[in-house]
Amino acid sequence: MSNDLGVGIIGCGNISMTYLKLAPLFRGLRLVACADLNDEAAAARAAEYGIRAQSIPDLLANSEIDVVVNLTIPAAHFIVSRAILDAGKHVYSEKPLAITLEDGKALQALASDKGLKVGCAPDTFLGGAHQLARKYIDEGGVGRITSGTCHVMSPGMEMWHPNPGFFFIEGGGPILDLAPYYIANLINFLGPVKRVASLTSMASPTRTVTSEPLNGQVIPVETPTNIHALLEFLSGATITLSASWDVWSHRHANMELYGTEGSIFVPDPNFFGGTVEVSGRAKEITPLEPWDHPFGVANQEHPQGPRANYRTAGLADMAMSLIEGREARCSLDRTLHAVDVMTSILKSGEEGRFVEMTTTCTQPAALGIDEALALLR
Repeated sequence: MSNDLGVGIIGCGNISMTYLKLAPLFRGLRLVACADLNDEAAAARAAEYGIRAQSIPDLLANSEIDVVVNLTIPAAHFIVSRAILDAGKHVYSEKPLAITLEDGKALQALASDKGLKVGCAPDTFLGGAHQLARKYIDEGGVGRITSGTCHVMSPGMEMWHPNPGFFFIEGGGPILDLAPYYIANLINFLGPVKRVASLTSMASPTRTVTSEPLNGQVIPVETPTNIHALLEFLSGATITLSASWDVWSHRHANMELYGTEGSIFVPDPNFFGGTVEVSGRAKEITPLEPWDHPFGVANQEHPQGPRANYRTAGLADMAMSLIEGREARCSLDRTLHAVDVMTSILKSGEEGRFVEMTTTCTQPAALGIDEALALLR
């Protein structure tokens, strides 16, 4: 196989700019073309980033393209990813892989039948902060993890997103939209989940958009916006996960894991960087000594301050896995297991019972400093 893969992008919304801007940082990726149902959106992205704009059928037929990145809305992920596989190309999808487990398993079967690879975001667990936490856990720093808490809560998406309606229909909600970051990181630390239970609700059947350009528009809410879940892992650890768009403010930490010898405090799994803190049996909480992981280095300015952003690392790792003949870290079995976990959380909320997982996976290989450097140009 060649030293890089031709990359096409379907879906030219907000997230496409991140992939188009960051892909040149990584080995194994050669941007070729982009497409969108809105031809003008594709033309604008293509002109901005110096690639070709094509129709979706033409992009799928483009012999220069080896892997297609699916950046459509969640409800379209399955249909678009299936079309990509049918065209004989590898898929890398934005999260979630699919909004039902059945669709995810159908993609798995199709990919296996065609000998193609499917990968899926999020890749933030590859960030310097989370890999430092992984290293500390793997080395026994907190002993055996027995429990933990995760919280991702805010007032919602209608206050900042330019087109927030899809967040509140099937395929949206804080579990399918935000929990992938937390579940991927928990799989990174602990491996697969055994069973889940949850309580789910919504604060209102409608939302009023306050962002532009749809300010004042009332949108329906068709999926739970307040979820409190309990995850039991095969390792024996039990983790609570609270995901809500019905919370105006709170003081909960993003992720805390408790072990037999101490605790570890993990920064927001939605981002690559941050400070990892730990305590031992003496109970004093201190930051871990920073390390020189390339995916923890701040490379972008944000209102909250400099931030590390290396989204596309998972796509690059998948490309290099194809070139090198190894397993990708953002692999199909892990993202399918995450879909199983998330849809089971929602199912438990509907049915009022524990739901057993029907899929499993392994922990991804750790991504240390040398492995991360090998992904960069």
